[in-house]
Amino acid sequence: MITLAEFMAAVEGVNHTPQLDPAQVSLSGGYVCDMLSDVMGSAREGQAWITIMKHLNTVAVASLTGIPAIVFAKGNAPDETVVEKAASEGICLISSPLDTFSLAGILYGMLHQLI
Repeated sequence: MITLAEFMAAVEGVNHTPQLDPAQVSLSGGYVCDMLSDVMGSAREGQAWITIMKHLNTVAVASLTGIPAIVFAKGNAPDETVVEKAASEGICLISSPLDTFSLAGILYGMLHQLI
């Protein structure tokens, strides 16, 4: 298990929810998907969700599934409405300039102590 802060350092992550401390968020895995219904059916509590979607529904799905962090790939950044809702739900929002493949690979490597 790693913390979100450790993952952020490895992926040039930017925290859009400074009210929440990424060092206090533990990650047990990751899920990469841009289809909300698939995330609802397959993502697991404690996973970081890597996506390019940045609309309000992502926060609702993360909340339903117990996802503690959404990582937006390719520099995507959420608008203020999404940030406010995520903060109120206790979900960290992170942006990285890396693509989804790279983010998933780095997360896998860190979780399996390959990096």
